[in-house]
Amino acid sequence: MMENSRRTEERIIINKEFESFDAFIHEYVTNISRSGVFIRSKHPLTVGTEVHLKFTVIMEDIETIEGTGQVVRVEEDPSGMGVVFTDLTSYSQELIERLLTRNLPK
Repeated sequence: MMENSRRTEERIIINKEFESFDAFIHEYVTNISRSGVFIRSKHPLTVGTEVHLKFTVIMEDIETIEGTGQVVRVEEDPSGMGVVFTDLTSYSQELIERLLTRNLPK
């Protein structure tokens, strides 16, 4: 019998909760784009690792940016990894768009 050729690798889960939308903005906005995000980590994953992304932020309600991505680069200073989005929910895409176009006070 042939072994099932389905992929058996699991995606690594990256789940980060922020106490407020502003906390998310200060930590990630400078490092997020429509195509990906830089995630600070003392122990970044290796390039090519597939990840399930889940960022929970508090806006007017609790909102979740969720999808999958792949590590495309690893940095030492600051320590972390660049992750390209490979599949985001449409709602998550809308949240990122709102985040990127939000007028921030100077």
